[in-house]
Amino acid sequence: MKEPASSTNARATLVLIGFMCSGKSTVGKALAAALGLPYNDLDRVIEAEVGPLLPFFQRHGEEAFRQIERQQLELLLAGPPIVLATGGGTPCECDAMDLLLQRSTVLWLDVSLPSLMPRIIRAGGDRPLLFGLCGDALEVRVQELLAQRTPVYARATYRVPADEAVPAVVARILALLNGQER
Repeated sequence: MKEPASSTNARATLVLIGFMCSGKSTVGKALAAALGLPYNDLDRVIEAEVGPLLPFFQRHGEEAFRQIERQQLELLLAGPPIVLATGGGTPCECDAMDLLLQRSTVLWLDVSLPSLMPRIIRAGGDRPLLFGLCGDALEVRVQELLAQRTPVYARATYRVPADEAVPAVVARILALLNGQER
C-alpha cells in the first residue's frame, strides 16, 4: 500500500476505481455521506452531456467516449473536494491514472472474480465493452479486461478488498484514510 502524498489540498478528492460492477457507485455514495462530501459518478456526468452511454458508444465509438470522459474528469478534479466514482476503464486511458494520482487519493475497489461475475450478470448487458456477451464468452472477456486493467488499478493510493457488503467496505476505507489499517 502506498502512502498518500503530503499535499492535503491536492489529495482532498477521493476517487474510486475498479472493474465494472465492483461497487464504485454504491460505495461512493455511502462514503460521501460518511465524510460529508458531495458525490459524483463520472458516467452519470457524461450521460448528462451525451445521453445514455451504450447508444452513444455504439454510434460514436470508444474514442469519442474517452475524449468526453477525459474532459469531464479534468473538470471534476479541478473543482472542490468530492467523492468520485469513475468508469472501469477510466484510469487505463492514456495518462489518466497519473492525473488521478496527482489530484486525488485513489481507492481501488478490488473484487475477486467469483464475487464479480454474479454482479456483472445481474447488471445485464448495458456495459458497452460486454454488450451481447453471455456465458463463457462473457467470463472470458471479463478475464481479458481484468488482466489488462489490474496493473493500472494496482497503482492506486490504496487497494481496498471489496467483496464484502457496502458498510464493511466503507468502514475499511475510513480506517485506511485515518491510518488505522495497513
